[in-house]
Amino acid sequence: MKNYTSSNEPTSATCPACGLLCDDLILNATGAESVKNGCAKSITFFEQSFQTDISASASLFGKPCDLNTAISAAADILRKSKQPLFAGLGTEVQGMRSLMRLAEKSNATLDHMHSESTVRNTLTMQNSGWLTTTLAEIKNRADVILAIGTDIVTSHPRFFEKLVWNTDSLFNKPTPEIIYLSVPAENTQAGIAPNGTSPTVIPADTASIPEIVNALNALLHHKKIKADTVAGVAISTLQAVADKLKSAQYAVVVWSAASLKFTHAELTVQSIVQLINTLNENSRAAGFPLNSGDGDTSINNTSTWLSGYPTRSRLVNGKPEYDTYHFSTKKQLDLCDALLWVSTFNPHSPPDIKTPTIVIGHPNTQLEHQPDVFIPVGIPGVDHAGLMFRVDSSITLPLKKLRDNHLPSLSDVISKIEASL
Repeated sequence: MKNYTSSNEPTSATCPACGLLCDDLILNATGAESVKNGCAKSITFFEQSFQTDISASASLFGKPCDLNTAISAAADILRKSKQPLFAGLGTEVQGMRSLMRLAEKSNATLDHMHSESTVRNTLTMQNSGWLTTTLAEIKNRADVILAIGTDIVTSHPRFFEKLVWNTDSLFNKPTPEIIYLSVPAENTQAGIAPNGTSPTVIPADTASIPEIVNALNALLHHKKIKADTVAGVAISTLQAVADKLKSAQYAVVVWSAASLKFTHAELTVQSIVQLINTLNENSRAAGFPLNSGDGDTSINNTSTWLSGYPTRSRLVNGKPEYDTYHFSTKKQLDLCDALLWVSTFNPHSPPDIKTPTIVIGHPNTQLEHQPDVFIPVGIPGVDHAGLMFRVDSSITLPLKKLRDNHLPSLSDVISKIEASL
């Protein structure tokens, strides 16, 4: 494919900047700032991507070297390692497939940079299961949307534009009613309907979400609460929310595990899931957990498909092991004897540790402490093609190659390292 920047013809593209994977973007020849249908997040991503230093070269301890020398050095580190950690894992499906093969060969532990939030959802799903929905179902059926602890658009900017206010749906449904719980009022503008109807906003501290969700569960079970307020929210307000959820034709409860930054947040996710289960006894409701980005949904789906487990797993003599506590990056940084850090979508820096470190990622990665090996690779969806799972895990979407340069893809580099072991 010819470089879109050297062509006078607009080029369509899928945007990997968030889990919506909007595939209606048009990049014009004048530059990334003229992205059609792009949100601020996508424009930032493409601007950053096209401003990368494509002349970046591999290095050993900060000194430039050729790619083959860097690959040989990386292989040597992993060959000597007894307990390597593959962390970051900011990549797409093909990149993760290659990392899984290398992990099997080197007995590595795998953990994504955003797994701290992902695990809150995973623990709930493993414990009791859950009922979640897809983007298409939200667009076509949702008539009440309850957003708990997230304004949604900070992480997924076009959510309301594409799914909520879009009138091009399969069914003649009413304009959805939006309810925000524990979201600052100044962040709820996206919930204002095209006809001017304002959303219901229930202010509360994030730390109060567990108590409020438990109260909603009690009200749905017709329990009498002997108090006028819960965490500063009037019981009458919560009863009104419960009534709206019960009367909805298709209620959707949205949450972001990344925003639930308090101890044992997985129990709150479980309470949200219980809320949804109760609603489904007499009506129809579903959950919609938002992802954190950097390919986390793709990484966990790929890992689960290949090994039976999401990340925070380890491959030992070809057999997968899984432990959400001991196999976390935080724990493994104190135990591993080699670190392989991967971040291809964004220039996230690796943690600073004294063990041998291999960094494979974005050409603009800022390295405060030079790793043993640094290999710059292409950006998925810009420098090479790829595949990504959408936030709802229902489909994969293709990423296009938009320009030509000398940077290899992550999967190419990892395959060469594997072949050198």
